[in-house]
Amino acid sequence: MTCQSPLLEAPGSIAPPDGHPEQGVPWHWGDPFAEQRTATRGVAVVDRSHREVLKVTGPERLSWLHLVISQHVTELAEGTGTEALVLDSQGHIDTHMVLAHIGETVYLDSDPGAKATGALPKGGPQTLREYFEAMKFWSKVEIEDVTGELALLTLLGPDADRIMSTLDITLGAEPYSVSAFDGGFARRMPWPGRSSVDLVVPRAELTTWWRRITDAGARPAGTWAFDALRVESLRPRLGVDTDERTIPHEVNWIGSAAHVAKGCYRGQETVSKVFNVGRPPRRMVLLHLDGSPEIYPETGDPVRLGERVVGRIGSVAQHHELGPVALALLKRSAPVDAELLAGDEDRVVQAAVDPDSVPAEGAAPGRAAAARLRG
Repeated sequence: MTCQSPLLEAPGSIAPPDGHPEQGVPWHWGDPFAEQRTATRGVAVVDRSHREVLKVTGPERLSWLHLVISQHVTELAEGTGTEALVLDSQGHIDTHMVLAHIGETVYLDSDPGAKATGALPKGGPQTLREYFEAMKFWSKVEIEDVTGELALLTLLGPDADRIMSTLDITLGAEPYSVSAFDGGFARRMPWPGRSSVDLVVPRAELTTWWRRITDAGARPAGTWAFDALRVESLRPRLGVDTDERTIPHEVNWIGSAAHVAKGCYRGQETVSKVFNVGRPPRRMVLLHLDGSPEIYPETGDPVRLGERVVGRIGSVAQHHELGPVALALLKRSAPVDAELLAGDEDRVVQAAVDPDSVPAEGAAPGRAAAARLRG
């Protein structure tokens, strides 16, 4: 289901433009660059209540999930979480989700409109819940869409724990630690940025929780700030940084969301084979864009080396320190020290690969290219 945040009606809230993937929640609150700075130096709160939330209960919840998602979860301890994927039979990514195991329940939140290809050979796209229901068979689990009951807020910044203390919420220091509080739960995330905590609260109390958090000192921030820090953190967004051919290895989801050793999940053969060979056809990189023309490429635009298309543009962001940047899927054959062209039609700009975004395969010269664009 799709939920519209009541915070869109709050003073100062700016909605995203039509067609933007983060519909339903504030895009920014008047100064997106200041919001980013606060999210890296202090603490900011982002409304991400458009995310969909499922819950899985029952005595076989972990053993059943282990069979239908890409992550190893048979021993997922209470009070912990992880990330996971649903893949199609060829190993292409259908859905990305973040898990929290608390109170004998596994919560799975995903981007709005999460889909999975049909459980049957000729099945078409289904909602994530429909796919799970089709795969339940005789397992002792119950699956429920609780998007209408729960909403997600994210704290960003080094002072996030101070806000948590003010709210009387205690949370472990390890990534994906989960703790319950009255009506919801908190989950520590390793991204975006250096400090991030998800708070899942009752949707009916979303405005109250927002007021409590901002009264405690967190600055309101929008998805613009969240996405800029996500891009800097090299974390993809499904459907923006991926296409119908994307496999987990190309977008840094091996390990964090896809387990290479466990079997018995759809698409596992591709995951294992490509991991062992070690050469996925593409890789996700961070591009520094020449911002002097004040035009920017769009998601899905080509990346070219001369006249040859060598990749596609994913997320495009205005970062408070890095300037205009983008995530891009590049062919492995594309040299990372080359000056590229990103965009199409009248929005073509020069681009350079950030060498720190590429595995240590001789990418150092890319820093000089990025410096030329910035200079």
